[in-house]
Amino acid sequence: MFAESSKGGWRVDSSIKAFVFDVYGTLFDVTAIKRECEELYPGYGEKISQTWRSKQVEYFMLRQLMSNYATLYAITHDALKYALNENDLQPSKENEQKLLAAYLHLPLYSESKEVLTQLKDKNLVVFSNGSHDMLDPLVKNAGLEELFDQVLSIDDVKEFKPTPASYQYALEQLGIESHEVLFMSSNGWDVSGAKSFGFQTAWINRKGMPVEELDLEPDYVFDDLTGLLKWK
Repeated sequence: MFAESSKGGWRVDSSIKAFVFDVYGTLFDVTAIKRECEELYPGYGEKISQTWRSKQVEYFMLRQLMSNYATLYAITHDALKYALNENDLQPSKENEQKLLAAYLHLPLYSESKEVLTQLKDKNLVVFSNGSHDMLDPLVKNAGLEELFDQVLSIDDVKEFKPTPASYQYALEQLGIESHEVLFMSSNGWDVSGAKSFGFQTAWINRKGMPVEELDLEPDYVFDDLTGLLKWK
């Protein structure tokens, strides 16, 4: 249910004690990887990047269903190999390593660092499906280490979001009640999972997509992260 004031603006919930951020597509622009793909495989950058991301998500969900855990770094490599094979491109270990390295240097969205800086007096937390071998370098390379109180990875419990066990792990690390968490993600499936678990949710709907038809409407919907400055 959307929280709107009588004047048509957002009514912020003052009970929030932790602002928890997804990473890929929320703070960092995953689609930017197409530039590196295009440099290495001219004419195929868009196709490779789209398949790469979709297979990455598909593979971690399939592995979760099959109880066959692998780190997101390994899954990202497998998804890349699939994307190259789908386009009949000759696999190259050198090119694969260059593209995987680019995942550790994804660009932030233009407003990400400024919003985090303005909210630095809050309890700011990363919670990602990214394994520590790709998540920690990404946060460090972007210069965000000092802005976050915690960087949480499902790698510690080997339960991918959107399973309840993954959100339970985050909640235990936070040491607060579920309704005191505001969870942010650009991924509709992640917002739905967090909402089902009991978190308050803010969908960062960068692409203007419709709400998922899962009877789990987000509490807040923003075009980008600047909407969070209402809690400043």
